[in-house]
Amino acid sequence: MMINKTIFLLIPFFIFSQNAKENIDSKKLLFDGNTYFENQEFNTAEYNYRKSYSKDSLNSSAPYNLGNSLYKNNLSSQARFSYSQSIKKLSDKESLHKAYHNLGNTYMQEENYQGAVDAFKRSLLNNPNDEETRYNYVLAKELLKNQKNNNKDNKDNKDNKDNKDNKDNKDNQQNKDDKSDQQNKNNDDQKNQSDSKEKKEKQKKPEISPQQLKNILEAMSKEEKKVQEKVNKKKMKGSPKKSNKKDW
Repeated sequence: MMINKTIFLLIPFFIFSQNAKENIDSKKLLFDGNTYFENQEFNTAEYNYRKSYSKDSLNSSAPYNLGNSLYKNNLSSQARFSYSQSIKKLSDKESLHKAYHNLGNTYMQEENYQGAVDAFKRSLLNNPNDEETRYNYVLAKELLKNQKNNNKDNKDNKDNKDNKDNKDNKDNQQNKDDKSDQQNKNNDDQKNQSDSKEKKEKQKKPEISPQQLKNILEAMSKEEKKVQEKVNKKKMKGSPKKSNKKDW
């Protein structure tokens, strides 16, 4: 039983000692990170801030300063995440004012003006007297207004272009249909004309010139004359000859 008690007592002491050591290490790393940050060695500062935060997850300064290093390296989305992490752990108004102000800057860097307006507004709620935050807030609102107007203009232009394209397509299709109808009509007219011409040619009597008629009549007259001569010859052969001898 005594051994169990000894172990039980030693465990919290060990945990306390370990936590205390990590807290010390976290603060040292945070201090080193600040030193590198001031020397504009942002990558090394970032490394120390990350190590500091891993040693003590309750340290709100580490993620805030990490966000500053990331922002300086133009890593706005990562910086925004770090600022958001620090805001969850901050309680005093001045620290929240600074965190929201820097959060708004990350949105401005990405031209997300709605996000920037919301962040600067929260910053002003924690410190309404900061002129720099107020200026950024007004600027973000103006940029957001222009952005919305541009988006509206672009949408209107796109709609107008789409409507024009649709109208052009419709007109082109109508022209194609009209041309097709006209072509079909022309084809029908040509067919009707051809049929009518063919019909007329079939019904049309052959025309004979006066000279042709004269020649035909002369030929017929000659043919009739020949026929008549043949008939007369047969009559002569078939007629009884007169005899001087009497039958009595």
